[in-house]
Amino acid sequence: MKLIETELKGVFIIENSEFYDERGGFIKIFNEELFGKYGINFHMKEIYYSISHKNVIRGMHFQLPPHDCAKLVYVTSGKIIDVVLDLRKEQSTYGKHISLELNANKNAIYIPEGLAHGFKSLEKNSTVVYNQSSCYSKEHDSGILWNSFGFEWNVGEPIISKRDLSFMMFNNFKSEFK
Repeated sequence: MKLIETELKGVFIIENSEFYDERGGFIKIFNEELFGKYGINFHMKEIYYSISHKNVIRGMHFQLPPHDCAKLVYVTSGKIIDVVLDLRKEQSTYGKHISLELNANKNAIYIPEGLAHGFKSLEKNSTVVYNQSSCYSKEHDSGILWNSFGFEWNVGEPIISKRDLSFMMFNNFKSEFK
């Protein structure tokens, strides 16, 4: 397993360890000791997964302090374009975003507190697992409108929930994240 730093401080791409034999495969997603070597102190409190049709866009989601959370995200089936937007106003990367393709069991992404997360499903029945460091809080649940921060989603007719369509535009967002 290998952690790769990104241009967004604290965001890491994880190349999973894969082991195969006559029985099938075995994939390592998380190793606390290795994460600790990179200064990541990640403790999961909730785990979710979503199953999405092709061209579904989910995001850009986050929770406000004091219920903000770090996430370890990976795909168990299918393929997605994963997108992370920096909402930390004191970082030089505030307002910048990164994206990467996450493929079933090949890689993962670690996202610390203070960043918005979303994705576009590239295949039918893409299953995305979210390991989160805090529990869901409806009062602190928030988001940024998917098409308001400069990312090109490359989709003509996306499938987006009413909730996600109701999020504020990035330029109207007043960040509480440092």
